[in-house]
Parts: sequence; structure tokens; C-alpha cells
Amino acid sequence: MNVFVSFLKCFLVGGVFCIIGQILIDKTKLTPARILTGYVVAGVVLGFLGIYKPIADFGQAGASVPLTGFGYTLSEGIKKAVAEKGLLGVFTGGFAACAAGLTAAVAFSLIASFIVKAKEK
Repeated sequence: MNVFVSFLKCFLVGGVFCIIGQILIDKTKLTPARILTGYVVAGVVLGFLGIYKPIADFGQAGASVPLTGFGYTLSEGIKKAVAEKGLLGVFTGGFAACAAGLTAAVAFSLIASFIVKAKEK
């Protein structure tokens, strides 16, 4: 039963992010790229203000997987690096916090490029 509740929380939080994105697509003239960028910025701002941590604790993967989770990870990495290294941490903290995810994305993209042959449209 505990696993079901955990999945339900993830689904609800991730679903709310999807609903917000769909409303932005349907009701505004924002492009998908601007909406996705807005999600990252929102994650940074909410993380900086301390609002995103309770959302991430409640929603777990439903909050950490979307782009808002990436923004939150950036803000947490920057806060930690600034506390340790001062002003230099502003420039290095985000990269250090997201290094594993970015490395995985690049590595899997490289592997996919060897497997799949690109075609022109």
C-alpha cells in the first residue's frame, strides 16, 4: 500500500506540472521552448525561496524529474557552493550539482547516435 501512495503522489505532482504546461500552451501564445525555459527558471526561483523543497519531498520523482526539478537542483547546488566557496560558487555550483544528469544525457545521446541513423525530413 505504501508503494501505491508513493506512486500516487508522484503522479499527482507531475500531473499538476503537466496541467500547468498544457494550460500555458492552450491559453497563451508562448512557444514550447519558452514554457520549458520558464519551468527551469520557476524551479530555480522556487528552490531559492525554499518553496520547492516541500513539493519535492512530497512528490518525489514527480517533482524531481520535470524541468522544474532541474532548476531546483541548480539552485540547491549554487546555494551549497556559495556557502563553501563564496562568490565563485555562483558560477560553479550549478554545474557540479547537475554534472551526473548532464553527463548521462550526453552519453546516452552519443550511444543513440551510433545506433540510429539520422535522416533528413
